Amino acid sequence: MNRSFLPSPRATNVLVAVGLIALFYAMYIRYMLIETSSIALECDAGLPVARCTVRAVSMLLFKNQLFGIAALVLAVVHLVRPNVYLFGFALALAAFGLVLYNNGLAAMAAALLVVSFARPAAASTTPPEGEEAPRTTGPASSRAFR
Repeated sequence: MNRSFLPSPRATNVLVAVGLIALFYAMYIRYMLIETSSIALECDAGLPVARCTVRAVSMLLFKNQLFGIAALVLAVVHLVRPNVYLFGFALALAAFGLVLYNNGLAAMAAALLVVSFARPAAASTTPPEGEEAPRTTGPASSRAFR
């Protein structure tokens, strides 16, 4: 029996947190470090602070489309071999790519991540021996309840 890729509830909570943290950090980098003119002037003058290093590295990465390329590569690998860790890394890189000017490739990666929920997982597992099929009952209006 092939089952679709579906992370556990705990993994889903972690993935939501990873996605939101990546999205908000990318927004911080874009709107507070890259697009702020006072920070740009300070960093271009050679101020040796951590925010200038983060600004320079992120600008180097998005100018070379590395956020989008890495997100797309990880999404394709995840589509071939579903893995929660690959999904998390691809999700974070897609969030960075969408906010930091790598829209096309990051959007394709996000679409592949969504498609991966419909693709069956590579490993086919059967339910454990002691687990039985879920019981269902008729609706409350059925004759069995009268």
